[in-house]
Amino acid sequence: MRAIISVFDKTGVVDFARGLSQLGFELFSTGGTQKALEEAKVPVKSVSGLTGFPEILDGRVKTLHPIIYGGILARRDLPEHMAQLKKNKIESIDLVAVNLYPFVQTVAREGVTLDEALENIDIGGPSMIRASAKNFPSVIVVVDPADYQTILEKLKSGKVRLDERKRLAQKAFQHVATYDTAISQYLRQDTEGFPEEMTVALKKRYSLRYGENPHQPAAFYAEQEVGGATNMGITWAEQLGGKELSFNNILDADAAWGAVTDFAAPTVAVIKHTNPCGLASHEDIAEAYRRAFSGDEVAAFGGIVASNRPVTRAMAEAMKSVFYEIVIAPEYETEALKLLKGKKDLRILVAKLLPGYGKAEPGYLDFRRVKGGFLVQGSDSVPENSVNLKTVTGREPIPKEVEDLLFAWRIVKHIKSNAIVLARDKTLVGMGAGQPSRIVAARIAVEKAGEKAKGSVLASDAMFPFPDVVEAAAEAGVTAIVQPGGSIRDEDSIKAADEHGIAMVFTGERHFRH
Repeated sequence: MRAIISVFDKTGVVDFARGLSQLGFELFSTGGTQKALEEAKVPVKSVSGLTGFPEILDGRVKTLHPIIYGGILARRDLPEHMAQLKKNKIESIDLVAVNLYPFVQTVAREGVTLDEALENIDIGGPSMIRASAKNFPSVIVVVDPADYQTILEKLKSGKVRLDERKRLAQKAFQHVATYDTAISQYLRQDTEGFPEEMTVALKKRYSLRYGENPHQPAAFYAEQEVGGATNMGITWAEQLGGKELSFNNILDADAAWGAVTDFAAPTVAVIKHTNPCGLASHEDIAEAYRRAFSGDEVAAFGGIVASNRPVTRAMAEAMKSVFYEIVIAPEYETEALKLLKGKKDLRILVAKLLPGYGKAEPGYLDFRRVKGGFLVQGSDSVPENSVNLKTVTGREPIPKEVEDLLFAWRIVKHIKSNAIVLARDKTLVGMGAGQPSRIVAARIAVEKAGEKAKGSVLASDAMFPFPDVVEAAAEAGVTAIVQPGGSIRDEDSIKAADEHGIAMVFTGERHFRH
């Protein structure tokens, strides 16, 4: 029996190779893998010795040879294949253990050049993996060190069954597909528009107890991202305490983290069913929490709290009496963490902020699943300082109103359409989300705000088809409105605002969130 072992990730490879050798495998290897096995006194021969041809082109050509591929691809059940091997003095290869150059890690380094990236595109490795996986009934292909021990145990028992070989082959083809996806993403970085063909590479983070409902199986996958921010956000958050995360927890935590990190100022959000029911900005993060909580103290129960600043002891103290599912922040003071860990079942997460946090969020591709396909769009990533407010009423908003209008406009894009936000003193005081009718969303926001609606400002994620929202806002005591504009009935809304002394500004930009 013969095996080729050539791996970049050398985790466990010495023990695996030694086990194969003890089972009677003749081992062949290249470069660093061969050196590691020789140093460990594992019997190994060079691939060049097998092929009778030296490595050339600085190692670019090592395994690309008929001796290798004939030995891998020959079907053992076809006499003519075996006769051709004998005629050409080729011996069969029964096991291939290969993993690939670290392309993703290489291109993630700051200042990496195109030449460096190209040199880390593995050719021989994927070719051997694909050939072995194609002929999996005869060849065992191993790409994951986690499989080494299982394979050794099955070989010791006498046989690796066909279903296990098939599992390894599937894993191998996926390994190569993920690798090729990374290369394609890297080469596509500077191009505009959407390609005709596109793959997305995902790696399983962990299984989940169930999905949105107990009868739905579920798992959590991380997207392999080349050239973007890696190990950021909820996907790679570290859990410091509490029960395991559920499917719905992850959705809500992602919405919460996305909302607070959209603000440069110290900000706290309270999220329920992916919508902010409370959100506030304040230099004192504990005060920001108290104001956010005041947005809807009933809805806050069982919600998720996110902070874009370290959680202080004072903030943890303020949270103590309320049941929350999750708290997420970039850091926790020691005493704050101690207090929070005292809350039964509270999931405590630490998430990294993007490099250069406080500037514009980098854009990314946003994928939405529909049956049989995906919708793909650029993210709704808009710098805070890029909003252009155009006053369309007779009264200009005063500076204090402008501050709150910009704050409300920032919030409204995180709320499901139709979305209406009422805000005052950089605090969300009322919101209506996900209503088929915009006036109904406005009435809900006003009802939630109650007396706090007086002196507040209103933000709408899309234009007003009728002046009814302006009328409802005026009745509630709203003093200023921000909306995209663009309706054929804009003049009706402007007229209503002027009649009630409301300052109204247009942004020319909407923020639907379906």
